[in-house]
Amino acid sequence: MFEFYVRSLLLGVGLAMDACAVSMANGLKESNMRLKKHIFIAMLFALFQAFMPLLGYFVGHALLEWIEKFIPWIALVILSFLGINMLISGIKNKKDENEKKLTIINLLIQAVATSIDALSVGFTFADYTLNQALLCAGSIAIVTFIICIIALWIGKKFGTKLGNKAEILGGVILIGIGLEIFLTGIL
Repeated sequence: MFEFYVRSLLLGVGLAMDACAVSMANGLKESNMRLKKHIFIAMLFALFQAFMPLLGYFVGHALLEWIEKFIPWIALVILSFLGINMLISGIKNKKDENEKKLTIINLLIQAVATSIDALSVGFTFADYTLNQALLCAGSIAIVTFIICIIALWIGKKFGTKLGNKAEILGGVILIGIGLEIFLTGIL
């Protein structure tokens, strides 16, 4: 049972890396973000990171072959779109603070995009009991929450110092994550 918990925590760390990088980019983008929003973003990412493997658990292996081949493409398109928008905004160097705010729609899209790989992970533990699947998903959520809070804080610290260059860097990070998911998925 100890191995199960260690495996679940390590799985949480691995799955949280995309959410971590996007959280850091969000901190870079919105350097005046309040703690309340930090917590909301981390909770949203953690919720999706936990929900997707559970969805995979319930769907099981029946649809794995059909869904799995689209995951890299979906992640590439969504994260590249968000990254390009951040790049354009950073290059234009807009002074309007309202445009620099992260909207709930953007955050939901990011949460889905960064957790879509967790869906396929859920297929791999389709043979778990329901309690094991719930424990694993809970571990993933806790680890993701902690990592995202730290990443948002780091991004906020550097975002204040970098100004609009931080938004350009955030855009490059999002595009890079999309490419990494895509290349890993097709190779």
